[in-house]
Amino acid sequence: MINIKTREEIEIMREGGRILAEVLFEVVKNAKIGTSELELDQMAEKLILAKGAEPGFKKVGGYKYTTCISTNDVVVHGIPTAYRLRENDVIGIDCGVYHKGFHTDMAQTLRVSNQKSKIKNQKEKEIDEFLKIGESAMWEGIRAAKAGKRVGDISKAVQDTVEGQGYSVVRSLVGHGVGKELHEKPEIPGFLREPISQTPKLENGMTLAIEVIYNMGKSDVALSGDNWTIKTKDHSLSGLFERTIVIAEGKPLVLTRPI
Repeated sequence: MINIKTREEIEIMREGGRILAEVLFEVVKNAKIGTSELELDQMAEKLILAKGAEPGFKKVGGYKYTTCISTNDVVVHGIPTAYRLRENDVIGIDCGVYHKGFHTDMAQTLRVSNQKSKIKNQKEKEIDEFLKIGESAMWEGIRAAKAGKRVGDISKAVQDTVEGQGYSVVRSLVGHGVGKELHEKPEIPGFLREPISQTPKLENGMTLAIEVIYNMGKSDVALSGDNWTIKTKDHSLSGLFERTIVIAEGKPLVLTRPI
């Protein structure tokens, strides 16, 4: 069953989404050369608590961190470690906030850069193009999330954007509904796995975490020995972009955004 949210519930999620966006963008700003993944995780927790909310990911059974940090060939669910960021690392920061009984979920990926260097080499240009396409795919997916359309319209928009540029959408990981639970129905794949007409219809009041999970190389992934971290099988770079939205008055409204 897909949970349709009331106006009051959407307003709570808007508050939580604002907190999450403010926190995540602050953490992203601090993802600099020499900073450790654990330091970023601790920063996120401190900021969330200071704003009167709770780390949503800590409510997932067995998970002890505020963020998932996915560096280079890590796709998702990366456990923050003492690893210190290096120039041109690709780091995805995924974070959730639990506020007044409701979850919001958000992720952003960036290339760690030397701010003093303004001339990009070929590798840096390729990484930046890869990340530009992933973020663009997320926004295309969000734009497709209109009442009367279907989940498959979101999936097609993401897949066309990512794979149209020669990258690969990960098949085994998907976006999802979000609300009282971190993961609710419907599943929102970044690719079409069935005809659009057979996918769930989108309605006003749906709150969705639209997520682009994609690789520079092939789509195949593997679970690491810690039973959390998922990496690319071919060790290619991976990217992750995600926002929580609500469909309101027929159109998508991003809830995870600062004022």
